[in-house]
Amino acid sequence: MVLTGNDPAWQALLVALLAVPAGGAALVALLPAARDRLARIIATIFAAITFVLSIAPVFAERDHGWSGYGDRATTPPVPWINLDLPWVPALGLRFHLGVDGVSYPLVVLTGLLTLLCCAYTVRKVPEGGSGRTLSALLLILEVGVLGTFLALDLILFFVFFEVVLLPMYAVIAGWGGPERRAAARKFVLYTLFGSVLLLLGVIVVVTGTGTGDLVALTGAGELTRTTQCVVFALLAVAFAVKAPLWPLHTWLPDAHTEAPTVGSVILAGVLLKMGTYGLIRVGVGVAPLGAAWAAPALGILAVIAILAGSLICLRQRELKRLIAYSSVGHMGFVLLGIATLTMIGMQAALLGNVAHGLITGLLFFLAGTIKDRAGTGSLDRLGGLRESAPRLAGLLGFAAIASLGLPGLAGFWGEAFAVVAAVRRGGPLWLTLAVLAAIGGALTAAYFLRLLRRLTHGPATPAVQALRPSIAGAEWFAWTPLILLTLALGVIPALVLAETSLPLTTLLGGHP
Repeated sequence: MVLTGNDPAWQALLVALLAVPAGGAALVALLPAARDRLARIIATIFAAITFVLSIAPVFAERDHGWSGYGDRATTPPVPWINLDLPWVPALGLRFHLGVDGVSYPLVVLTGLLTLLCCAYTVRKVPEGGSGRTLSALLLILEVGVLGTFLALDLILFFVFFEVVLLPMYAVIAGWGGPERRAAARKFVLYTLFGSVLLLLGVIVVVTGTGTGDLVALTGAGELTRTTQCVVFALLAVAFAVKAPLWPLHTWLPDAHTEAPTVGSVILAGVLLKMGTYGLIRVGVGVAPLGAAWAAPALGILAVIAILAGSLICLRQRELKRLIAYSSVGHMGFVLLGIATLTMIGMQAALLGNVAHGLITGLLFFLAGTIKDRAGTGSLDRLGGLRESAPRLAGLLGFAAIASLGLPGLAGFWGEAFAVVAAVRRGGPLWLTLAVLAAIGGALTAAYFLRLLRRLTHGPATPAVQALRPSIAGAEWFAWTPLILLTLALGVIPALVLAETSLPLTTLLGGHP
């Protein structure tokens, strides 16, 4: 018998997606310090179970019927799996979780990257603290990120959005580089600023409509145009901090440069996606008139991010910092797609989100390995990698050409179609933005080719000559899924887009 998404068995799956990593974190934290390696292995097992659970929703029988709110012809369809229970009845708060074609790829990406990071810590724990504590923090981060992607209540969304703040601070401050505490403080200050604005936006929506239910709010149009503009402005700045969007991006390079390898992978792979996902699900869904009002400004800032990120990368001389600034540019393409408020633009944004998580996650894994083995991340002291570690040089070359958007690899679709969406939007402004974004794409190719020339070619530097060329089994385990998925998504983008048309149509104000 095929069960629909409203069946208790599938609803229990949503709870398990949060309960399993939370329980794993608690168990790992309770183990004695002497059982550090065992704790890391247990954390990896719990992360593996969560990853398997994250894949399962795609097998739920779709219920494309009425959501139950308002008129059948104008309200959104129910998610694939829908759990809606009273949370704080006196305040009208509900524990509402769900998954659909917009959130599902990010749920799976979160499960995968957390598993790979936990497995990576089994082999090597960064200096600064115990692997047991680090593994527990990674699982807590997973709870917060998954909860953000699953939440269909604004208050619940805000709670999960904030859960990641302290664990990420602890990961950077506890296991990061020499300037880790300053970088962690900067991360917290920027994020708290965004959180205040997010809370204000949530309060305005809930008090103005009497509900925080995102299914009921999407496309309902209960707020006036002026209120929607205020709400979208608050939400857009809050999510822009997390994305991050220029000029609110300055915390990101410091955080990436100082964070341990697994911290950088989680930060780039899924934490940044909380901002862009929130902009799509909450910003555009709840305040479509506000989104239309702010779209030109958002598009302009997105293109500035693309160009600024690329130009800064051309001058960078530190490996992880270069990759961090490249994220500013790549996420600019995602935000440009969102700003067009078109179906193709939104799909480009969703593809760009997943592709960036895979490719930049791989880049940070490789950068961390090179930095750990060579003892430096300075490009002035790294060169001739193909002479001393040809396999590592080949993998870095693959990740770099994927990130620069080579057709046939995952990085191509999101960035190319964000430009196409801007062209199709039409008008002098959007055509200009499309041209400038395309120039930014060319600059992306320039700085990654420059990186490969400096890092892999020429005579090997002393730091690279001392680098151990062999690749450990745990490293292959962490890198192989990202390589294969980068190839698969480059050939079959429908892996992400197959079930996005219906929810995106609703979010953009159309009828289901």
